[in-house]
Amino acid sequence: MRSNLLSNIYNPADLRSLTEAQLPQIAQELRQFIIDVVSVKEGHLGSSLGVIELTIALHYVFNTPEDQLVWDVGHQAYGHKILTERREIFHTNRQIDGISGFPKRSESIYDTFGVGHSSTSISAALGMAIASQLKGDFNKQHIAVIGDASIASGMAFEGLNHAGVTDANLLVILNDNAIGIDPSVGALKKYLTAVKEGKNPRQNNMIKSLNFDYSGPIDGNDIFALIKELNRLKNIKGPKFLHIVTTKGKGLQQAEENQVKYHAPGKFDASTGEIHLKSEENLPPKYQDVFGLTILDLARKNEKIIGITPAMPSGSSLKFMMDEIPERAFDVGIAEQHAVTLAAGMATQGMIVYCNIYSTFLQRAYDQVIHDVALQNLPVIFCLDRAGLVGEDGATHHGVFDIAYLRAIPNMIIYAPINEIELQNILYTAQLGLNHPIAIRYPRGRGVLPKWEVENFGHYEKINIGEGKCLKSGTKTAVLSTGTIANNVTLAIAESRDPEAIAHYNFSFIKPLDIKLLNDIFSNFESIITIEDATINGGFGSAVLEFGALNNFKNKVQILGVPDVFIEHGTVNQLQQLCKIDVKSLINLFSNDTK
Repeated sequence: MRSNLLSNIYNPADLRSLTEAQLPQIAQELRQFIIDVVSVKEGHLGSSLGVIELTIALHYVFNTPEDQLVWDVGHQAYGHKILTERREIFHTNRQIDGISGFPKRSESIYDTFGVGHSSTSISAALGMAIASQLKGDFNKQHIAVIGDASIASGMAFEGLNHAGVTDANLLVILNDNAIGIDPSVGALKKYLTAVKEGKNPRQNNMIKSLNFDYSGPIDGNDIFALIKELNRLKNIKGPKFLHIVTTKGKGLQQAEENQVKYHAPGKFDASTGEIHLKSEENLPPKYQDVFGLTILDLARKNEKIIGITPAMPSGSSLKFMMDEIPERAFDVGIAEQHAVTLAAGMATQGMIVYCNIYSTFLQRAYDQVIHDVALQNLPVIFCLDRAGLVGEDGATHHGVFDIAYLRAIPNMIIYAPINEIELQNILYTAQLGLNHPIAIRYPRGRGVLPKWEVENFGHYEKINIGEGKCLKSGTKTAVLSTGTIANNVTLAIAESRDPEAIAHYNFSFIKPLDIKLLNDIFSNFESIITIEDATINGGFGSAVLEFGALNNFKNKVQILGVPDVFIEHGTVNQLQQLCKIDVKSLINLFSNDTK
């Protein structure tokens, strides 16, 4: 029986003490280690399995951490984490107080740059390389590993464009597996496919034309070919580009065959790869499916409706429309800025455009929202999936800034539905014709109405813009909530010491606020509590405080939400507890407030 080599690898120095002949065994053990842990603890799977050989080769050939290795996005960095002093704590991956699911500078000296959003690696590694030159260090290596989905993003091209006119010691490795989370799209994907198939003449090489020393494509799952090529490139100065071809999910048959599902499969059987299916019977729908099914239903009836998403057709459920009405549903790749301005262009021509972007990713297109949409007052409908605390993806992915960053923009309507019915109704209302752009924010995960599809789907009601609602009357304290966090409030009030003392108001419209309702609340309650699943600074509570100050009200106002720190990873419930907006924390607060 072979000895386990991986158990003796603490860091890359240990790895470099092995012979090349031993590395395939390390690759096999590293793959199995990841499969064993992720099958139980969950996380991103296929991306890391595809780059096992590359990960080993990079740490074997280069002198990390002195040589700088930058991963793009970081879905694929599990092998890297295990080989860099985190094998024994890898089981805590993505869990509260455990290690992050993405590379993170504060976690390890081997994580040279914090990532989570795509297409940053080339710019970051180029910055490191130029800094090394300025400090007189011309031998340090700087390596950016980027996938074919990420390299199609504008920022990656900006980095390539700059790097090509420098003599920086930069190696860009393109990990080409034809898939991001969903299959890669666009003309660049077609170009790369032609290169892989030998159908593109070498003189047409677009990377070489940007002044890179181009090599490849080579088999990225052949560890000996990788080591040979990396050793050659190590001795070449200036910007270099290595094109490797890998298989996402390599080493687990199901993950190779169903790469979308096994990107992050949840719990599964480590030996067979079979996913442990959870019963979805009698469960409420996912908010993303409420969006996807509703927009498809509306698009069938209204030929002006268009759907756009930047590389998230499955995650946003725009895929329903893409499958049935492909000519009016667009996956534009990882290109949030383009998605927003494309939507704006279509809106100028009278189209009704639903631009579905995760809240955390709309941050990447902030200028386009202001300059191309709001300034021109174009009625683009932004559907912000994954708004609020998203759980295990952590600080890079929480959608907690959108209320604050959108509230400052003139002409912008901001709406946060309390449940599935409000989400479908605002989607319906938006396509009837709005005079302004609107952002509709809703959370990751499931709603609260198990029979929504049977009882409510397709039964639309027009929503009056800017109208709030009293959900429950009370005598002493008024609780003002926005969005689905209202459901926590409802449960907490029912369990509090004196439920009759607490009134509950729902402000689905964060902008414009229901001024008449706010006047009534400030006039009738001394104590007001606001709650939101977003940052306290600049958010819904701030808007309520501003109203009070402008109208000379002196009420006591307490703001609940996400504090002024970056919230790390954990379950949504754990993170809500941290922010004191979970049901139990609210019960305690309401009980004390009504003493």
